[in-house]
Amino acid sequence: MFSLNGKKAIVTGAGSGIGQAIATILAKQGAEVHIIELGLEQASATLEKIKTTGGTAYSYACDVANHKDVLATFSKIGKIDILINNAGIAHVGKVDTTSETDFDRVMNVNVKGVYNCLHAAIPQLRINGGGVIINMASIAALIGLPDRFAYSAAKGAVKAMTMSVAKDYINDNIRCNSISPARVHTPFVDGFLQKNYPDNIEEMFEKLSKSQPIGRMGKPEEVGALALFLCSNEASFITGCDYPIDGGFTTLNN
Repeated sequence: MFSLNGKKAIVTGAGSGIGQAIATILAKQGAEVHIIELGLEQASATLEKIKTTGGTAYSYACDVANHKDVLATFSKIGKIDILINNAGIAHVGKVDTTSETDFDRVMNVNVKGVYNCLHAAIPQLRINGGGVIINMASIAALIGLPDRFAYSAAKGAVKAMTMSVAKDYINDNIRCNSISPARVHTPFVDGFLQKNYPDNIEEMFEKLSKSQPIGRMGKPEEVGALALFLCSNEASFITGCDYPIDGGFTTLNN
């Protein structure tokens, strides 16, 4: 089950965290994985991890917010079976504390970056007779989170783009779904705590963990496992859906 033998996948933002976990599990299940990161050095750890376990992977330096850069990179890679739109950045702030510069930066990466990759991928998926797209949304697209205005707006757009693409390309045999994680323990979380709570990291880590009713943060590998299922033939009847993976956050936090 869940074999991806003979499949060719692009994973953006695969240098660490959730993207790395997705790229690694897709390669383990037989996919040829093409990693897109801002720089080749950011992709090196994931590339090495895949290759040392016998997988096949390649890396490309590409800014997903740059339309021409994305088109050129996807053209190099050629026809594909799977696109994982994972690249994204975070931002903390309410609407009146979010500068125009920060708002534009989040939108350029998290919204325009997804558009750019979708725009470049659809023709390559068509050449291949169809395929699968997974966009990384967030529970921020589903419920109100404090101090996450720009991030929530961007992830809401990602969820909406997912539904639109699923509708528009269903007759091209292209399936499109999104995944909406709650808090997942990634290097970003560790860096956030180190920067903002250097004197009480353990206390804040516990507080953030307990905000999920299940009592802990998610693991990148758990998101990777869900992505693998959605990419596989076993999920061939699934399109136009969003999958919260949140430890009960969206339904049990009341």
